[in-house]
Amino acid sequence: MKRYAIIVAGGSGQRMKSSIPKQFMELVGRPVLMHTLEKFYSSSASIELIVVLPKPHHSTWKTLCTRHQFSIPHQIAVGGASRFESVKSGLKFCSEVSIIAVHDGVRPLISSDLILRMYKETEMNKALIPVCPITESIRRVSDGSSKALDRSQYYLVQTPQCFSSETLQKAYQQEEKATFTDDASVVEATGQKVFLCDGESSNIKLTSPKDLLLAEAIMSR
Repeated sequence: MKRYAIIVAGGSGQRMKSSIPKQFMELVGRPVLMHTLEKFYSSSASIELIVVLPKPHHSTWKTLCTRHQFSIPHQIAVGGASRFESVKSGLKFCSEVSIIAVHDGVRPLISSDLILRMYKETEMNKALIPVCPITESIRRVSDGSSKALDRSQYYLVQTPQCFSSETLQKAYQQEEKATFTDDASVVEATGQKVFLCDGESSNIKLTSPKDLLLAEAIMSR
């Protein structure tokens, strides 16, 4: 079955304390986004890559591709004001019956094993997301007090989140809601069950300077 990957890269450098959007910051000599695209391409060159970037960042990205001689084939979609709008924009490039993965552009440490496993298992389950168990204690705070929660009932959600094209295209025909925090929540709103699979502790999202340092350490190792 045809495979697409929508790589959402609409972040800023605010939490990174940088004037450069975090997807363009250098990681081991190249922009973070290039590492992310390379992980999908090296997993399978048949995966059609769609990068969603804010319109003002398109020229910057093209300049970086030229500078770094980055030749992995991909299409560029115009990002919207929200993640919902950005994914919806990327879906316009997914014209065939397929499995569609939606991934954060700033998760460059994902393994080929997880990528291929997600695509394969989604052929049987129309909606699949990777999760990791919470290893620290958690508490719920309300009205000035807190209560310990059973962490075994909660998981951290990662990307890529994978769906059949029919499932995802249908879900994104809805009006956007404040409760939509990721693609799984959009799909769930249609009544579709979302299945879970094991994620990877190293598949971190780069949001702060310490995340970038950790990523460099992992890649150097």
